[in-house]
Amino acid sequence: MLTRIRHSAIVIATRGYTLVEVMIVITLIVVLTSVGLATYSNSVRRSREAVLKEDLFRMRDAIDQYYADKNKYPSSLQDLVSDGYLREIPKDPITDSADTWVTENAEPDPNNLSAEPGIYNVRSGSEESSMEGTKYSEWD
Repeated sequence: MLTRIRHSAIVIATRGYTLVEVMIVITLIVVLTSVGLATYSNSVRRSREAVLKEDLFRMRDAIDQYYADKNKYPSSLQDLVSDGYLREIPKDPITDSADTWVTENAEPDPNNLSAEPGIYNVRSGSEESSMEGTKYSEWD
């Protein structure tokens, strides 16, 4: 009977993990988590850049359509919405605001000096740099 108790006590004691084994597992988990977070943050940034490129293209296209239809540039981005060229002014995905777009006015028409120059281009209001190294506010 005494040998059974000693034998089962030895078996129970050898079922645990050593401190080194636990530290190795924790280190692997930390390394894998940090790699996953870096990949995730890069993919989020890439997707925001893709959305910015698409938004700039759509707004510039709407400005061109407005000019082709009315033979003048819109006086504000809100004119594109009110006249049905855009459903709404999109949020700048970098600044997360629809109010930070920077607009560029067209040169005055030398043939019609009474006409007010309107918006012919739009850019992001962010001063951050993209993954390519260029500033978002300089994207064409």
